[in-house]
Formats: sequence, structure tokens, C-alpha cells
Amino acid sequence: MELIPITSRLHLLDFTIGQAYLWQDGEELTLVDAGWAGSADAVAEAIRAAGLDPDRLRRIVLTHCHKDHVGAAQELADRHGAEIIAHRLDAPIIRGEAPLPAPDLLDWELPLFEHGMTVPEAPPTRVDREVEDGEELGFGDGAVVVHVPGHTPGSLAVHLPRHGVLFTGDTVASVPDVMFGVFHVDRALALDSMRRLAKLSPSVLCCGHGAPVTTDTAARLAAAAEHAAA
Repeated sequence: MELIPITSRLHLLDFTIGQAYLWQDGEELTLVDAGWAGSADAVAEAIRAAGLDPDRLRRIVLTHCHKDHVGAAQELADRHGAEIIAHRLDAPIIRGEAPLPAPDLLDWELPLFEHGMTVPEAPPTRVDREVEDGEELGFGDGAVVVHVPGHTPGSLAVHLPRHGVLFTGDTVASVPDVMFGVFHVDRALALDSMRRLAKLSPSVLCCGHGAPVTTDTAARLAAAAEHAAA
């Protein structure tokens, strides 16, 4: 595993199924999602290989409760002293106190879902801070929580308005181009959430699945939202 640069302060960690992002504020680091259970060593090594110190990891923001996003969060947090942040509605699921909501799958999503089930199960994971829509997260010169229910009840996006960066979790994907995500618990609600994200007009789009989008980003996101609605 390696850190793949997107901008001078933003890097991608690719887990094959799912991905995480590392944001840098000087020496302070923030991880958006945490990848698979058992991958903490590989994540730390990738950070070191890029000349950064994993002990500078201050927070891990979980966009939602699925195992390919939560898996390594607590191990990384315990090792490096990071705070784990998630939306209030997904926090009980992440902690193992509530069941995982079942997605409303379309027929064409079934084989994709079965493939996704090969990801290791995430252990019950603590949540140190439960957040709501509009809360600032303390990094990225004003990163803000955007509650985007539908993929899961407590799905969140993270918007860095001063940098034009938007982390969407799985509400939006970019496989092979910007598109409506898959495996939603409430597809209509998720579509409303995608429309809300499109109104933010980001210049850099970081989805839970697919390559980061850095060209014609706002237009491509808006077009994908219109296409999904149609």
C-alpha cells in the first residue's frame, strides 16, 4: 500500500474494495475512513513511506458504518492517539450496539454486493465524538459535516470549502465516472443527499469507491445527480 498524492495536502489509500483519504495540516494528519480490519500496519507504513509520522494522526472521520470504511479505525486510533468521529445515527452500529441496516439492492447490484462481502468484518469500534450536520471538524481550514442520509442513516460527507474538497463516502461513486452510489438503505433519500452534495460545487471529489475527480468536477457531479434522478 502507498499514499497516492491528489493535491499537496491530500492523499489516497486504496484498499481495492473501498478507500481512505489522508489530509495534512502541517504536521497534523486526519484520516477520512480507515479501510479494512487488519490493515493498520500497512496504513502506518504508507504514511511513513511518504515522509509523514503516523503518530501525528489526530482524528479519523468515518463517513458511515460499513466494514470497508471502519475496519482499521480503532487499531489506528489506539496506536497513534487519534479521535474517532462519526455521525450520531451510525455511531451505535459502529460500536456494535445496533444491527447493520440492510441495503435495498437492485438486481444488478447483487453480484457487486456479494463481492463486497469478502472484506474482513470490522470489529466493534469506539466512537469518541458523535457529530451532526453543520459541525466543524477541526481540520482543513474549516472542514464541515454534511449529513447525507440514505446510503446508511448516519452517512456523512466532509466538505472543505476553502479548498473545494468534498469527501462523499458512498453516497457518490466514481466508477468509472461520477455516478450515484450503490447499496443504499433508502435510495430516494440517498438521491436527495447526492443532489445536496452537487450544490456544493466541489473542485476535488473524493468518493468511497473510484478515482478522485479533479477536472470539471462540479459539472460532472451535477450531471450525475441529474442522470440518477432521471
